[in-house]
Amino acid sequence: MSKLSEIDAWLADNFAELLAKHQVPGAAVAVFANGQVIDHAAGVLNKSTAVESTVDSVFQIGSITKVWTTTLAMQLVDEGRLDLDKPVRDYLPEFVLADDAAAARITVRQLTCHTSGFEGDIFTDTGQGDDCVAKLVATLVDVPQLFEPGEMFSYNNAGYCVLGRIVEVLRGKSYDDCLREHLFAPLGLTHAAAGPYDAIRYRAAIGHVQPAPDAESVAAPVWALTRSNAPAGSHLAMRPRDLLTFVRMHLNEGRADDGTQVLKPETARAMWERQVELPYLGLMGGAWGLGWMIFDWDGGPVIGHDGGTIGQSAFLRVVPGSNVAVALLTNGGKPLHLYLDVFRKVLGDLAGVEVPPLPEPDAAEAPADPSRFVGEYSSQVAEIVVSQDEDGDLWLERTPKGIFAELGTGPEKSKLLGYKGDTLVVAHDGLGLHMPHAFVGDDGTGRALYVHTGRADRRVSR
Repeated sequence: MSKLSEIDAWLADNFAELLAKHQVPGAAVAVFANGQVIDHAAGVLNKSTAVESTVDSVFQIGSITKVWTTTLAMQLVDEGRLDLDKPVRDYLPEFVLADDAAAARITVRQLTCHTSGFEGDIFTDTGQGDDCVAKLVATLVDVPQLFEPGEMFSYNNAGYCVLGRIVEVLRGKSYDDCLREHLFAPLGLTHAAAGPYDAIRYRAAIGHVQPAPDAESVAAPVWALTRSNAPAGSHLAMRPRDLLTFVRMHLNEGRADDGTQVLKPETARAMWERQVELPYLGLMGGAWGLGWMIFDWDGGPVIGHDGGTIGQSAFLRVVPGSNVAVALLTNGGKPLHLYLDVFRKVLGDLAGVEVPPLPEPDAAEAPADPSRFVGEYSSQVAEIVVSQDEDGDLWLERTPKGIFAELGTGPEKSKLLGYKGDTLVVAHDGLGLHMPHAFVGDDGTGRALYVHTGRADRRVSR
């Protein structure tokens, strides 16, 4: 029996049980190795309807969409119509931010690797029309700059909406049509949906959320985030097998299964090259390429991306050196724990890759000088206050703003514990995760300038 056959049997025996263990309503997984794909599904797509998940069900892939958006942009690079190192304004003269000088300097490359430096969580609903992305870009005029373009990494959804708008302008068509015509069609995808009107043609999953920390999860009140954020990952849905068809193109030097050249070989490889190093965040990669996350794991390197929408979570990992890939799409519960159980087995057995464990507190790494961390930090989506109590313990209180507050997430306060140097973890969260928070930079007095969770929140207290 081949290793892939063994994984196939293991998933057949264990996948449904793992979903139950981690309270995931429904999920589907696909694995690529030895030139073959296997897939499995279990659970239900919607607890309200009890429709079962199948291998042909479509789930939202969330921010994995960003690799698709980058691929659309790189096709334009191949055609000589887009230069990554030119300013965004060469293609979008209307691109305006609160800091006009910074907006004038931001390059297309900086959009692809999250180094543009402006606030990135802008989820304004600009309607369902094909002009929704253009309208969103027009709303960025008041968005502040967190740091100088190119200075550091901070995950930026709005930056990807700008990148998607560049694709729209250069192609002369909507983002959804760009997906369909330049990726779905040449890749031969059969179960992929650019939005809800496509998804309804398939067995489509809906996300599940917990109305209270100890409550049973229920179907989310809406299927997706706003269409204006489609290039960042608000709408794209598919079955895992079709996601791996996209991945195989990247592994096969830009060629689709039928030989169609979707990207130039050197372009596909360039997307894996390190563009920016990340703070130590435990759960994310060590660096970012063009669209891809890069993980420095034993047995790697590994590339991939994760995605999260309203109650849906997606995980993709690719080991180019072994020609192995695995995609897991879920609709609620504790998906990160399911991801660990599945990916440790699959990547360990098929590629010799060791998936790191979840972050755990380390008392030996307790900060010697808590004053570096204490203060107020702010972004468009949250206010964060780090305080020290009379016993010397550090606490982090996070109050959501904007769409996250609207979704019913209230303020959360957790103790901060040592982890690794200036990266601390919360004592707990609603999913049983010790979320890492990296405190980076210096405000001139020795205090951290940012608290970084993948996104940088800037210190506002003086």
